[in-house]
Amino acid sequence: MEADTQAHVAFFLTGRRPGEYLDAVEGLDLRPALFAGYRDITQLRYDFPLVLVARPSDKLFVQSLSGLVDAALADAARGSDGERIRKHVLRLEQEIRTLAAAGATVPLSALWDKAAGRLAKGDDKSLEDSLRRARAAIKVDGEVADCDAALPARLLRHAWSAVQKQKAEAFRRNLDRLVLKLSDILKADFERSEAGRSAKHLKASVGTGYGDAFDFEAMSRLLAKALPKDAFPESRRQRIRELLAVLGVQQFFPSPDAAANKAAVTIKPYSFLFEHCADALAAFRERMPKLVELAKAIAIAELEIDGQYSESKHDDLFEQFGANGLDPQDLAPFPDYLVCVNAEKMQAAEQAQLMEILSSGLPIKVLLQLDDILEEPAGGEGKLSSGMRSRQIANMAIGLNEVYVLQSASSNLFRFRERLLRGLTYRGPALFSVFSGASGNASGLPPYLMAAAAMESRAFPAFTYDPSAGPNWASRFYLEANSQVDLDWPIQGFAYEDEQHQTVSEDLAFTLVDFVAGDRRYARHLARVPREKWNGSMIPVDESLSRERKGLPDKVPSLLMVDANNVLQKVLVDERLIREARRCREMWHSLQELGGVHNSHAEKLLAREKKAWEERMQLEAETIVATAPAASAAASAPTTAASVSAAPAAAAPPEPERAPGEAYIETARCSTCNECTTINNKMFAYDGNKQAYIADITAGTYAQLVEAAESCQVSIIHPGKPRNPKEPGLEELQKRAEPFQ
Repeated sequence: MEADTQAHVAFFLTGRRPGEYLDAVEGLDLRPALFAGYRDITQLRYDFPLVLVARPSDKLFVQSLSGLVDAALADAARGSDGERIRKHVLRLEQEIRTLAAAGATVPLSALWDKAAGRLAKGDDKSLEDSLRRARAAIKVDGEVADCDAALPARLLRHAWSAVQKQKAEAFRRNLDRLVLKLSDILKADFERSEAGRSAKHLKASVGTGYGDAFDFEAMSRLLAKALPKDAFPESRRQRIRELLAVLGVQQFFPSPDAAANKAAVTIKPYSFLFEHCADALAAFRERMPKLVELAKAIAIAELEIDGQYSESKHDDLFEQFGANGLDPQDLAPFPDYLVCVNAEKMQAAEQAQLMEILSSGLPIKVLLQLDDILEEPAGGEGKLSSGMRSRQIANMAIGLNEVYVLQSASSNLFRFRERLLRGLTYRGPALFSVFSGASGNASGLPPYLMAAAAMESRAFPAFTYDPSAGPNWASRFYLEANSQVDLDWPIQGFAYEDEQHQTVSEDLAFTLVDFVAGDRRYARHLARVPREKWNGSMIPVDESLSRERKGLPDKVPSLLMVDANNVLQKVLVDERLIREARRCREMWHSLQELGGVHNSHAEKLLAREKKAWEERMQLEAETIVATAPAASAAASAPTTAASVSAAPAAAAPPEPERAPGEAYIETARCSTCNECTTINNKMFAYDGNKQAYIADITAGTYAQLVEAAESCQVSIIHPGKPRNPKEPGLEELQKRAEPFQ
């Protein structure tokens, strides 16, 4: 083994860098090669910053700046001025993005004006006209929020407020209706009473304009005779008064006219926003008697209004109302609690209270924010954090079956906005586990890039579990937000210029190691290889992860990274990071199973069915062989008309000769299941007997050939060898194709 390779292997196994052969990476400002194009993300158009819509309607509680600008340009940038308006507005958008990245959190209208002022040069009427026309096309306003440490809580509180506002409006309409109807019942009762029929009251009800036009004494006597004598039960009168009192002093929703009504000002509404699980639990328990009282008052009021309340039937029933708590249907009209906690600040007691909330079925929504998922244990030994604490909580919450669970990086929250709303409107507890990416600041990476990398590398995958979506995992669990969900690691194209100034393109897998390599705290697990010492022993990390090592390795994992000048570097990775990547991959496989991707149960069933089919085919083949002597004897017998007519039917067509590795279908055994033609009806087609064959091998990909082979109900599709050596994911595809070759 050459000295260079020995040094590489030694570093991989021990993490120690021989100075003669390897360089330290500390201070080189290295980042994964795929990060090369993201030095300044304010120059790019992407989802951020967001606009937290001030007056949200339906599901539009948040908009992306780029989306608003695109819509405005579609409306304003028309005609001969269109290109000029488009250029001006896109410059303004970039300026707003720069201001937001610097920490500006003011409304869009204010930030728009500030950015316009920075762009203005003298008396530029054309710029002013462009921005005015575009601004007029944007019909919303609201605070601007960039992807930073504050985003998860800001966004979730904003969405929660929008949901609670809708609840409050619906509750207030119902409450006002109940109060009006109950008041009308008491008013009607008073009108039938002696006081209501008195001459004094009758005169006051008519008004001063007609006070002398009627004989109110005579009218009072007539009404006393005409109105029914049935007395209004005092118990009912008292019950309705008590109901009105309870409805009038409720503290769960603010009164809309509290500012105008001095009496209402003294009734302070409850707050439902908390920073600790213990405080939220204590508040819920403390308010529970008032909540039961209000829910009971609403239920009795509905019966009273309909005239259905029976004291003999309902008094005892409502005496025990809420003794065992309230069910989700009773709790649904009332506000949900929102707790925003930071995982780094959670102690064991707080975590226990969080699990108590999630297992209780209470309408409490919890944001569990993680700012750092790569924190090393004390002493730097042991396993990486990799979000394990949050992942354990999320997994336990899913195991409770009745908790809405959302896990996502903050970079993905805008695309998960509808799923955020589903969690906030879910009747029961909900957990929102979000990685903010804020730890990237320590490595000079923007939080957006750090968060997106965590999700891309499978370190912090995005998923949701919605118990209300259906009865099974297929309907409840959603994993498709992740890139290339069927692969272990996403594969992205990467192009660079070599020393001969030639463009080189290759596909790179983005693994957990790439994500960790962007964090300066893990520099000691990396070693830069000088360009003159690059050799064939250095293989990509994803290839290394697919190998099972026995004894001393002859190949060592390496990363492509770039320095501050975007010069390509090769960096070795030690064994510890490879172990963590394998562990991360296994956790990703578990999520894939939950999401129905490479499900082991389905694959086991498919293998069993395939084995049974092969055994049947083998039995049939043996039967044919066993009957061959009889067929031979029949062939040597004198020729008859019957044997002549049967001969063509018995003759089987010869198998065509195929080149090694050629893809083909056993057409004669096709069952016309439509699986392959559904995948690609140009690559696969039916012949005159409605049996499939490969019509055009160039019309599809090797991945589609493998998928068709896996989908075929009788396993007659043989993918052969890949035609395009640069097709992404070939190593995994060839492994999947092996059972069908």
